[in-house]
Amino acid sequence: MASPANNPTQEDRVEGQSGPAGPSCLHTAWSRFLKGVSYFSGDMEVFGKWMEKQFLLLQLLDWVLRGAAQVMFVNNPLSGLVIFAGLILQNYWWALNGFVGTLFATISALILQQSRGAIAAGLYGYNGILVGLLMAVFSNAALTCPCSPIVSSALASINTRWDLPVFTLPFNILVCLHMVATGHYNHHFPQVLIQPRSELPNITWSEIDVAKLFRSIPVGIGQVYGCDNPWTGGIFIISLFISSPITCVHAVLGSAVGMVSGLALSAPFEDIYFGLWGYNCVLACIAVGGMFYALTWQVHLLAITCAFFCAYLGSAIANIMSRFGLPACTWPFCLSALTFLLLTTGSKRIFKLPLANVTYPEKNLAFYWKLKKQEKAEKAAKESQEQLNAEITLNEKEQLKLELQRIEEGRQGSENNNTNVEETNRGDNSTELVLADYV
Repeated sequence: MASPANNPTQEDRVEGQSGPAGPSCLHTAWSRFLKGVSYFSGDMEVFGKWMEKQFLLLQLLDWVLRGAAQVMFVNNPLSGLVIFAGLILQNYWWALNGFVGTLFATISALILQQSRGAIAAGLYGYNGILVGLLMAVFSNAALTCPCSPIVSSALASINTRWDLPVFTLPFNILVCLHMVATGHYNHHFPQVLIQPRSELPNITWSEIDVAKLFRSIPVGIGQVYGCDNPWTGGIFIISLFISSPITCVHAVLGSAVGMVSGLALSAPFEDIYFGLWGYNCVLACIAVGGMFYALTWQVHLLAITCAFFCAYLGSAIANIMSRFGLPACTWPFCLSALTFLLLTTGSKRIFKLPLANVTYPEKNLAFYWKLKKQEKAEKAAKESQEQLNAEITLNEKEQLKLELQRIEEGRQGSENNNTNVEETNRGDNSTELVLADYV
């Protein structure tokens, strides 16, 4: 008969059953929280699937918003809406030009029957908004916006051979084409006059404004869209955080790297305050820091290195293109990012994602971890299979050795029997000879 000390009561049973329920409830609550966040963060996949069943005009609005955010590698309509709010804060006319440019570029892609998935992700709209915005900044016309899907499609057919994105190359080509074709002295399409520096800048380090230096970080992020308002840059930072905190952090780091590089190269303080040293570095740091590479600490350092390289390349390209009356646009970002994406290395910690699997940094990192787990599982299965094969081979060798020993023992036994028979026969013959001699 069990003693009361060893016999659990009903209360003990209830406590024992409710013990593991705590972590389970916490895990369930965390899963629900992540599911709720996923409705408005990341690429809003659930919202995108729901939008597929809606009428075309509503879908078109979603594509335009995603196209506006794709300038920062963000596939999120809520982020796009926040970005347009920032553009309205900067300048109503610029915001209108950006919206029209994105809309025309998206409609042109539909007319050309481009990939519906790429259109829905805003990949044919972001060059359109840049052309619309920068044409509003440098000129009074944005006639080249509908051409951006044509140039994008043409460049994609080339870049996909090396599994590379198009980036903002169509925007750079179209802006430079328009400005070269019309020129500064034009009655219908007047432009901003861009000239090379003709005198040494007056740089007095004691006059540097630290507050403006820190303000140049959000301004540098805003300059991706041609905006110099720090509040607009702050709104853009919020839009990035909504979709991806990793993207937001690398955008801020890229702008800071651009500011430091401008100081290192003794650039005019006004150019640094104006964010002109930051915007290309922002895009380069985002592209390498978790977007097209799975984020590890090695990739994080690589992204910062790419931002520094982009800043120095931007200074060189700006000096060259100013002699032709052209802005640097985002040529430094495109060239530096493509250079770092073509990097070859033996390190397994620097993993370039296939272009078809690129989404946003957090999901890219999950994809990388999944691949690593699969590799570990395959490696463990391969090792166990090799160990099993080795054991089977060893057992077969041992069995063969035992059989050889048995055969050898059998041979020795038969030889011993033959020897005994011969000795017996010899003994009998000698006995017969002795008897014969006796007789």
